[in-house]
Amino acid sequence: MAKFAPILKRAGERRGGEDRLAELMPVPSSPEELIGLSDDRYLSQMCLRVFSAGLKHSLVLSKWPAFEEVFHGFVPGRVTLMNDEEMEACMGNRALIRHWAKISSVRANAAAMQKITKEHGSFGQWLAEWPADDTMGLWDRLAKDFTQLGGNSGPYFLRMISKDTFVLTGDVVQGLIDNKVVAKKPTTKPDRKKVQDAFNGWAAETGRPLCQLSRILALSVG
Repeated sequence: MAKFAPILKRAGERRGGEDRLAELMPVPSSPEELIGLSDDRYLSQMCLRVFSAGLKHSLVLSKWPAFEEVFHGFVPGRVTLMNDEEMEACMGNRALIRHWAKISSVRANAAAMQKITKEHGSFGQWLAEWPADDTMGLWDRLAKDFTQLGGNSGPYFLRMISKDTFVLTGDVVQGLIDNKVVAKKPTTKPDRKKVQDAFNGWAAETGRPLCQLSRILALSVG
């Protein structure tokens, strides 16, 4: 496996030096911070990610106060009690983004979050307990248990809530290819394992969180 030191050096050279590179580094939340965030804020951010997919983030943010009101502050227990008529009425509300698959995902995802909370005490507790060396396993679980969180939506949601993760953006994939981790975009199980193993190895080598390794790898490209 390629060592990370040359990747770090290349990123620094291309982005104005180590000091400038350090300014660009994200900082993940601690387990305590993840546990401290309430389920309603997790559901709000999850739904924000779902509605932002394919749209300008600024447009979705401008409408989010209306979403907070209509969906009862995204308290999962209150959202799951919304009946079909209330859900369907959202399609006539011009203050919202009227996309039925995404609107219906709010109630479905609230129910999925409640199930996890019942088993683990809170959604944040579940996230905090999930090991970084099985990040792709967390992506798979989000895609399986929740609606509209497949592809990169699950990883981007984790990035939004500062749960440590890498994200397979185009530049990150190119960086993985450049460093011979994979030969193409990792879609197969063996290639996904190679990617996870590479990030695990780089984390052990550098002591850096996954989000920083991902950012540095992306910045080393181009």
